[in-house]
Amino acid sequence: MRIAMWSGPRNLSTALMYSFGARSDCAVVDEPFYAAYLAQTGLDHPMRAEVLAVQPQDPAAVIKGLLSDPGKPVFYQKHMTQHMLPGIPRDWMRDCVNVFLIRHPARVVASYSAKREGPDLDDLGFRQQAELFDLVQGWGQTPIVIDSADIRANPGAALSGLCSAIGIGFDPAMLHWPAGGHRDDGVWAPHWYGAVHRSTGFDGAEGPLPALTGAYADLVAQALPYYEKLHPLRIA
Repeated sequence: MRIAMWSGPRNLSTALMYSFGARSDCAVVDEPFYAAYLAQTGLDHPMRAEVLAVQPQDPAAVIKGLLSDPGKPVFYQKHMTQHMLPGIPRDWMRDCVNVFLIRHPARVVASYSAKREGPDLDDLGFRQQAELFDLVQGWGQTPIVIDSADIRANPGAALSGLCSAIGIGFDPAMLHWPAGGHRDDGVWAPHWYGAVHRSTGFDGAEGPLPALTGAYADLVAQALPYYEKLHPLRIA
């Protein structure tokens, strides 16, 4: 079984990859289209040179790897929605269970801007996530939506529900992982993954939404309609 997990950055996506990676029956891959995205856009991201050096830049080569046999029954693929640029094929997604991980834009903007200043809407993936959701739904699939807030509020219940929706059994091993990172982390992990590297499980429930002003408040307002479209569809 292939699970394509679609989110923007700073959505709890790495912790969820670690959660699935803790299963003995699961192989994981971390943002396989990142180098292709950087090569096509020319964006100056942290550790850009390192990413381009270690990942395939040709989307066709990435897709071939995603459709290969990882050697375990479950193949969990952590994807960033903003990496799916126009022209990158989508048909391979038909062979996956497509799951959409969402997070309130205020939390995403606050977290992302602490790592890379001045993001715009395209950097955060909300619009692209909604478009991919519509695509999958148009194929007749029932996309699965899960909110990071629900995972943090009750990891056991949320992950049990997610596994049931996917069609696999829940494994309690998903609630914990060793500190220090995962062997399949992307090369960019030293810049982006500090907090999750210090963790051994999901953090507790989040507090009030961060108060943002100026351009960052405007960015939240731009992203909010896409989040609000998917939020009512999340699994309970």
